[in-house]
Amino acid sequence: MAKASVIARALKRPKYMSRTVRRCFRCGRKAGFLRDFGMCRICFREMASRGEIPGIKKSSW
Repeated sequence: MAKASVIARALKRPKYMSRTVRRCFRCGRKAGFLRDFGMCRICFREMASRGEIPGIKKSSW
Protein backbone atom coordinates (compact mmCIF):
# COMPACT_ATOMS: atom_id res chain seq x y z
CA MET A 1 0.00 0.00 0.00
CA ALA A 2 1.26 3.42 -0.93
CA LYS A 3 1.11 6.18 1.65
CA ALA A 4 -1.92 8.47 1.52
CA SER A 5 0.31 11.48 0.81
CA VAL A 6 1.86 9.75 -2.22
CA ILE A 7 -1.57 8.84 -3.60
CA ALA A 8 -2.82 12.39 -3.04
CA ARG A 9 0.21 13.80 -4.87
CA ALA A 10 -0.45 11.49 -7.85
CA LEU A 11 -4.06 12.72 -8.07
CA LYS A 12 -3.00 16.35 -8.48
CA ARG A 13 -2.63 17.68 -12.03
CA PRO A 14 1.12 17.90 -12.83
CA LYS A 15 2.81 20.99 -14.23
CA TYR A 16 3.92 18.95 -17.26
CA MET A 17 1.98 16.00 -18.66
CA SER A 18 5.14 13.86 -18.82
CA ARG A 19 5.18 13.91 -15.01
CA THR A 20 1.87 12.08 -14.74
CA VAL A 21 2.06 9.09 -12.39
CA ARG A 22 -0.59 6.45 -12.92
CA ARG A 23 -1.42 4.48 -9.80
CA CYS A 24 -3.67 1.55 -9.01
CA PHE A 25 -6.99 2.72 -7.60
CA ARG A 26 -7.07 -0.14 -5.09
CA CYS A 27 -3.58 -0.23 -3.60
CA GLY A 28 -1.75 2.80 -5.00
CA ARG A 29 1.01 0.80 -6.69
CA LYS A 30 2.64 2.54 -9.66
CA ALA A 31 4.71 -0.29 -11.14
CA GLY A 32 3.00 -2.92 -13.31
CA PHE A 33 0.07 -0.61 -14.09
CA LEU A 34 -2.50 -1.77 -16.67
CA ARG A 35 -4.00 1.31 -18.32
CA ASP A 36 -7.02 -0.51 -19.75
CA PHE A 37 -8.19 -1.46 -16.27
CA GLY A 38 -6.69 1.31 -14.11
CA MET A 39 -5.03 -1.10 -11.70
CA CYS A 40 -1.77 -2.91 -11.08
CA ARG A 41 -1.08 -6.43 -12.26
CA ILE A 42 -1.44 -7.90 -8.78
CA CYS A 43 -4.89 -6.43 -8.11
CA PHE A 44 -5.92 -7.35 -11.66
CA ARG A 45 -4.99 -10.97 -11.09
CA GLU A 46 -6.78 -11.12 -7.75
CA MET A 47 -9.98 -9.58 -9.11
CA ALA A 48 -9.90 -11.65 -12.32
CA SER A 49 -9.52 -14.88 -10.33
CA ARG A 50 -12.57 -13.97 -8.23
CA GLY A 51 -14.55 -13.05 -11.38
CA GLU A 52 -14.99 -9.39 -10.37
CA ILE A 53 -13.89 -8.00 -13.76
CA PRO A 54 -16.59 -8.39 -16.43
CA GLY A 55 -15.41 -10.17 -19.58
CA ILE A 56 -12.20 -11.53 -18.04
CA LYS A 57 -11.77 -15.16 -17.08
CA LYS A 58 -8.76 -17.24 -16.18
CA SER A 59 -7.43 -19.15 -19.13
CA SER A 60 -5.98 -22.64 -19.04
CA TRP A 61 -4.72 -24.71 -21.93
